[in-house]
Amino acid sequence: MQALTGGLDPAAFALALAITLFAGVMKGIVGFALPLIMVAGFAGFMPHKLAIVAILLPILVTNAQQALRDGPGPMKLAMRDYARLLAAMVVMLLVSTQLVRFVPERAALLVLAIPITLYAAIQLAGVPLTVPLHHRNRAQWISGAVAGLYGGLSGVWGPPIVVYLLSAGTEKRAMLRAQGMLFLLGGAVAMAGHWIAGTLTWQAFVFSAVLTVPAVLGTRIGDRLLDYVDQAQFRRFSQLLLVVAGLNLLRQAVL
Repeated sequence: MQALTGGLDPAAFALALAITLFAGVMKGIVGFALPLIMVAGFAGFMPHKLAIVAILLPILVTNAQQALRDGPGPMKLAMRDYARLLAAMVVMLLVSTQLVRFVPERAALLVLAIPITLYAAIQLAGVPLTVPLHHRNRAQWISGAVAGLYGGLSGVWGPPIVVYLLSAGTEKRAMLRAQGMLFLLGGAVAMAGHWIAGTLTWQAFVFSAVLTVPAVLGTRIGDRLLDYVDQAQFRRFSQLLLVVAGLNLLRQAVL
């Protein structure tokens, strides 16, 4: 029973399930934010090291659904189009997961929260920040490296990837497919890295499997709602969610 609940008391366990369900709905709508919402929500009642490994199986399963929604062919094309970003992310995830035991939680949250909040706030203010076409290869390397570094330390590697895809003006469905592919492969690498580092215990693995159920349910609900969101609404909602998540992470780091 302790493994199923992650060692949490009944009230905290119920709250973890509710947060995961909500995170799944948001992911179904915007294609990301599941680990961001889960880590931010768990921070108030769960050890950080447990939180960043408990989200691993929900990440893998929900992103497999998202990446393969249109079949394996489009996913392979996305892997080719974002090969540089993927390679940089994988390398940095393997490195940073070995460092998570030594980095203070407050430092990891601050480094993640500040640039995300600033970028999204600037976008919401109407200031266009785009990646010129001839700089996109370089931007992929940088975005992938930053995503991998943040991912290992904080359990969240989605925002730097979302920032790149928004800057490149990626179409809604293509963006969802690319996010699913990148987060799926990133999740697999992160799981391997945490297993090597010893932070992924059997109890945490079982707890992560339990959280997969509300995550999948929420994603399916959000996916149904996606059909009612147009491209402009989708982009603005993604930016707003980044601002809220960034401010919440900043609050946790300061308090």
